[in-house]
Amino acid sequence: MPDMGASLLRVVGSLVLVIAVFLAGVWLFKNWRRLTLRNGAAPKLNVLEVRSLGQRQAIYVVGYEQQRMLLASSSTGVTLLSHLPSVEEEPTVKSTKMSFAEAFQQVLARKQ
Repeated sequence: MPDMGASLLRVVGSLVLVIAVFLAGVWLFKNWRRLTLRNGAAPKLNVLEVRSLGQRQAIYVVGYEQQRMLLASSSTGVTLLSHLPSVEEEPTVKSTKMSFAEAFQQVLARKQ
């Protein structure tokens, strides 16, 4: 029976190793973006806000470096609706970020 203890220890050790590798893989999958950023550099392209307009239709506020754009997405493709003022150009005093509703109203006011 001394072989049974060694076999049981080997099986439990293997199980612990497999579970540890699995958990490490899950952690890497969830945190891969944090690991791939270069020296704390922030990504240049960001989706700032998204609103669904119905089935397969949405409107996006997208930022790239200092630029902001209002984009519409539908089943036929993506359309640029308007360039939004950059954060430095905004005349508002209360906040440096414009909400989606404010940006959308501003674009609608320009179109009229």
